[in-house]
Amino acid sequence: MENLNDVEGRLNELEIKASFTEDLLDQLNMAIYRQQQQIDSLIVQVAQLREQRPDEGGGSARNLRDELPPHY
Repeated sequence: MENLNDVEGRLNELEIKASFTEDLLDQLNMAIYRQQQQIDSLIVQVAQLREQRPDEGGGSARNLRDELPPHY
């Protein structure tokens, strides 16, 4: 009888560990999914910013005086 109770106890522990492992895996999958959504959104935003920036004229040097605020 003792051996049967020992096996049942070990089996219950394994089932509990498997349950926690499944829950952790689901949480990690959701975290990865959310991160991928954020990455996709950032890619779109970077593409939009690249479209908005003016062409820099073939790599010519910028004049910092052109960037001074009007009150200077």
